[in-house]
Amino acid sequence: MSDRIASVERNTLETQIKVTINLDGTGKFNCETGVPFLDHMLDQVARHGLIDMDIHAVGDLHIDAHHTVEDLGITLGQAFDKAVGDKKGIKRYGHAYVPLDEALSRVVIDFSGRPGLEMHVPFTRGSVGGFDVDLFSEFFHGFINHAKVTLHLDNLRGKNTHHQAETIFKAFGRALRMALEVDERMAGQMPSTKGCL
Repeated sequence: MSDRIASVERNTLETQIKVTINLDGTGKFNCETGVPFLDHMLDQVARHGLIDMDIHAVGDLHIDAHHTVEDLGITLGQAFDKAVGDKKGIKRYGHAYVPLDEALSRVVIDFSGRPGLEMHVPFTRGSVGGFDVDLFSEFFHGFINHAKVTLHLDNLRGKNTHHQAETIFKAFGRALRMALEVDERMAGQMPSTKGCL
């Protein structure tokens, strides 16, 4: 299998973003978005997904973080779609349960070629670390639409908003890692009875 590395740039009047990822990395993470709590969450994805990520974003943060967060989800999704290639030989499906103290989250992903998001996260506060938790859905919508994946995010329990968010992102990283793993028994076959994804 060839190197699963991709770089994507997205430049608009609202944001300028560059993302480079290596799906077969070791979790190396370099990120500057101007949104510290989002950086912390993306670090969880890299570390637990063993995905190298280099992310640089400049956005209109004088307005708010909305455009930066949404456009970062879009750009990251494009990078994943590019890096995964034709999807032959991957496990395709991934899932993970991750606890953090009182919080527990489950993430399930399918590299189906069809965007779909079911997000059920009853955050106990409206913001954490100065970050508006409504923006998490904007990030994940951007990601699934451009990575072309079906994604289920469920926070099963939790009282601390930081813990709720962190378990979601750690589980997201773990689920990505499982789904993108190459299955030697597949011998380069497409993981679909349709013959394409």
